[in-house]
Amino acid sequence: MALEWRVSDAPVAYDKAVQAMESRVRRIRDGSAGELVWLLEHPPLYTAGTSARPGDLLDPGRFPVHQTGRGGQYTYHGPGQRIAYTMLDLNRRGPDVRRYVRDLEDWVIGALGAFNVVGERRPGRIGIWVERGGKREDKIAAIGVRIRRWVTLHGIAINLEPNLDHFSGIVPCGIDDENLGVTSLVDLGLPVTMADLDVALKASFERVFGPSAPE
Repeated sequence: MALEWRVSDAPVAYDKAVQAMESRVRRIRDGSAGELVWLLEHPPLYTAGTSARPGDLLDPGRFPVHQTGRGGQYTYHGPGQRIAYTMLDLNRRGPDVRRYVRDLEDWVIGALGAFNVVGERRPGRIGIWVERGGKREDKIAAIGVRIRRWVTLHGIAINLEPNLDHFSGIVPCGIDDENLGVTSLVDLGLPVTMADLDVALKASFERVFGPSAPE
């Protein structure tokens, strides 16, 4: 079955998104559905990954907090951030977790490159970062994955134009350093639309992963 792309125009509640992902993963495993890349936004919320530390939730009453089975720590999601949930069959693509995470990173880096943004990996820091001059580096994209019997859930989040102040209610991904912050494409001075970003994401995905799962 060909890989499907789906775009949700209205914000999707987090719980409903998780339920939809889990349903799709079950169908991928039993062969009744193909792979899916789902592009969406969430209303403002925080998610806690499997390694989240309670002390990193700085403002517990600010937004709803959702416990999630993905790896990582606390992350913010909200309007102006493009979420890409990837439900891919690694039984067919190759059951290699490290390769999959690196492919996700390459996907984000390629999409950012369409706007002349140099996204980079950093040892010991999950996600994609951009240099801001001096010792300053800002995170522009988060990555969080879960793999169930070699079918993937969750995925990536790229900051297009979220309210960056909303990240102040958490220690994002457990990283507390005055030289490290959070940025977005618009914060970098780029008038990118969500439609522009979606085009770049699809093109970069097909370069990294191919248009569909191999037979």
